[in-house]
Amino acid sequence: MPSIELDTPAGPIDALVDIPEGDGPWPGVVVVHDAIGYQPDKEAVSERIAAAGYLAVTPNLYARGGRARCISTVMRAALTKQGPAIEDIAAARDYLQGRPDCTGTVGIAGFCMGGQFALIMSPAGFGASAPFYGTPLPKNLEQTLQGACPIVASFGARDPLGRGAPAKLNRAVAAHGIAADIKVYPGAGHSFANQLPAQSLLRVTGFGYNEAVAEDAWQRVFAFFDEHLRG
Repeated sequence: MPSIELDTPAGPIDALVDIPEGDGPWPGVVVVHDAIGYQPDKEAVSERIAAAGYLAVTPNLYARGGRARCISTVMRAALTKQGPAIEDIAAARDYLQGRPDCTGTVGIAGFCMGGQFALIMSPAGFGASAPFYGTPLPKNLEQTLQGACPIVASFGARDPLGRGAPAKLNRAVAAHGIAADIKVYPGAGHSFANQLPAQSLLRVTGFGYNEAVAEDAWQRVFAFFDEHLRG
């Protein structure tokens, strides 16, 4: 899986690129990592998206400076909806749209913090958005989603950060008439689609990987992407 240098307004950052097998062009997907960062399972996520027939690019939002400073800067961007992280995601979108093997239609998928960005950026030139447990939801959600692309969202009912989030998102998409598929998984918690360390401890606290739920969520996401990015 190649790593590229992605040009952004704040300077170059590294990003993963995964290309489907066969002949393109293909739609693209920008993948936004969670708050833990550019973690080991980023490659598994990218490979899954490419195997489904989408060009995948994952920008490293923590590429600049020390980890603590990066986390603070990126979290601030999620709250204020501006800053280098927003520009990095937009640069990844532009990179895909500029590739000759991309159809020009690009979706976005994000996890945890990345799910927040997937919602924030849903009105910003994307064809479909797939937030996985993007909680807590962005502030002023109805305003944030004005002009948003179609949204396929997945939540875990045991997510301690997500109480009330699915209902709030349902109200916001309904207010704007946004095409949406929003599902809550009763037995799942936060990070159910990410294979993070210390799984046994995470499950006790309402977090943790759930293979069956993750598979169902990805099936829904790809069906939704097929409709809105290929159709």
